[in-house]
Order: sequence, then C-alpha cells, then structure tokens
Amino acid sequence: MRSRLLAIPLLLGFASSPVFASDISCRVIEVPDGDAFTCLTDTEKRIGVRLAEIDAPEAKQPHGDKSRQMLSELVLERKVVLQVQETDRHGRLVARAHAGTRDINAELVSQGGAWTSSRHDKDRSLALLESQAEADKRGLWALPEAERVPPWEWRALGWNEHPAPSEASPDMIAKGQAASGLRCGGKRFCKEMSSCGEAKFYVENCGPRSLDGDRDGVPCESLCK
Repeated sequence: MRSRLLAIPLLLGFASSPVFASDISCRVIEVPDGDAFTCLTDTEKRIGVRLAEIDAPEAKQPHGDKSRQMLSELVLERKVVLQVQETDRHGRLVARAHAGTRDINAELVSQGGAWTSSRHDKDRSLALLESQAEADKRGLWALPEAERVPPWEWRALGWNEHPAPSEASPDMIAKGQAASGLRCGGKRFCKEMSSCGEAKFYVENCGPRSLDGDRDGVPCESLCK
C-alpha cells in the first residue's frame, strides 16, 4: 500500500508535464503577433508555430501590439521546446511551448496577453489563470470592456480587413459585436447554417469538423460556392 501511495505524486508529475514523441527544440527568430512565432531547428529548418489552446488579440486590435511584445520578451532569440498537438490549415505546428521551466502559453494567459481558446483548452488550469488575470486587471483585462473583443469575434466581424477599432469608438465595437449575432452554439451541420459567413465562423471558432468534410478549407460548399 505504501508503495502505491508513493507512486501517486509521481504519476501526477508525469501527467502535468507530459513528454511527447513529437517534441521539437528550436530557436525563435521572429514574432509576428501575440500567439505565433517562427523558429529555426538545429538543422536550420524554419518552423511556423501557433501556440495551442490560447488566442491573442489580432495585430489591429486594442492590445494586439502589446501582446506581441509580451511574447517577444518571453521567447525571441531563445531556445524553446515545442510539445506539438497538430498542424493547422496554414501548415503551422500547433504546440505548447516551454522556454526553460516557463510554460509560454500559460505565461501569456497569466499576464493578460491572450484569452484561452475554450474549444481547444485541454489544460483547465489555463481557465483559472485567465480568471485570475481578469480579476487583477492584467494586460488586456485592463482595457475598457467595449474594447475587450475576443479575437474569434473580431475575425468574424471582418475587422482584420477594415480600420482598426483603435481608430473606432467603443460604441462602434459594441455595435459591431451585437450586429454580427455570431456566437458558438449547438449547430453541427450545414443545413443549420444560414450563410457562408456563419459556416466559416463555426469552423474557425466552434470546432465542428463535419462542416468541412473533405478538409479543403471550404465549409458547406452548397453555401460557400
């Protein structure tokens, strides 16, 4: 019995710090935004990386540049170890990143540099870190409420292609959110979608892979012709 009890903390230790066969070591050479970077392996191979389970403000969003600076301070010109989960549609590795003993994904959420991405958050501790950052008004949580637009809503509203809300009033941002009416719900099939825009929003932000059965990046082809 004693040996079993002693084994429990060891098992918990392995569970909280898993080692994957796909772990990759590389040096970060570029940070374009708050949740992505480019790095070089020891063989000089360039790798695009998207940090898993989090979503930072887009470059044109309020706090977008500050989030990029936060990530730069954590990883730029440093060696990181990537725990790879998958490859995204842009060919980037989706990964948890560690620099020494620091969990970069968790650090960004704790500093208020990124939201957790609820549909991908496999580590529920990230949600706790986000709640604490919000309570302490760290980083993006210090912004006026009308400017704290989750990036998935920002993208759905098309603001990446339009003037940044730093040039717009908080009222414009709030009205845009209300006008979009796009929120993740229980829809799972193309017949439930009212438009191509809604289908794209669900695929990008809500997770139902059934909307893009052939994995060509175009959901609900009867709508998105």
